[in-house]
Amino acid sequence: MGNLLNATELIRTVGLIGIWAIIFAETGLLIGFFFPGDSLLFLAGVAASPEVDQIPSLKGVHLPIVWLVVVTPICAIAGAQLGHWYGYRYGRRLFARPDSRLFKQEYVDRAEQVLLRYGPAKAIVLARFIPIVRTFMNPVAGVLRVPAGRFFLSNLIGGLIWCDGILLAGYYLAKPILKLIPGDKIDLYILPAVVVIVLISVIPILVEILRARRRGHAAVDPTDPADPADQIETASPRSRAAE
Repeated sequence: MGNLLNATELIRTVGLIGIWAIIFAETGLLIGFFFPGDSLLFLAGVAASPEVDQIPSLKGVHLPIVWLVVVTPICAIAGAQLGHWYGYRYGRRLFARPDSRLFKQEYVDRAEQVLLRYGPAKAIVLARFIPIVRTFMNPVAGVLRVPAGRFFLSNLIGGLIWCDGILLAGYYLAKPILKLIPGDKIDLYILPAVVVIVLISVIPILVEILRARRRGHAAVDPTDPADPADQIETASPRSRAAE
């Protein structure tokens, strides 16, 4: 389990195809929520950079950046589409399970809250940058009957921004980071760096959400059926599973 949570070990062990499989699993399979998607993408970008051999933990790993930026988002998008499909198809019983060491009902509830609060389009894009939520958002969107066309468009945008944004950040920031941090210490700073990059990436989304909330407070009637939360079925996965 420790190796599964260590992005550096994953890259060295599974290589390019393994990275694609992990990104697919994290966004398409409920069991994939524990994978370190953000740090995995960032380090994959670093491993594709010319500076990779200056980092002892990644020395000798040379990933092709073109294949990464082309295929990785496809895997993320395909995984999310699978999640939406089986949520739509099996939603009434998909989450009918007790809490365990890995599965917690609160993961489902958190994804549902993001979806209902921001509406499908913004929530599906925003969820890409929230660990655990990005795994459960897709089947929850299916359970709540987010239309396939709307889901695919938001999934496409979110998958491209998330994957290629973080991959390219790792690729282009490897050189300046190594000027500030010794290569043998870089693993200690990866997570803080990824957090900063993710926050920068979602600034446009957060700005739009704040604008929408201000408009909503000023002009939207809570009973208005045009409210985003009313455009989808609002029964929670927990209650639907109990039917």
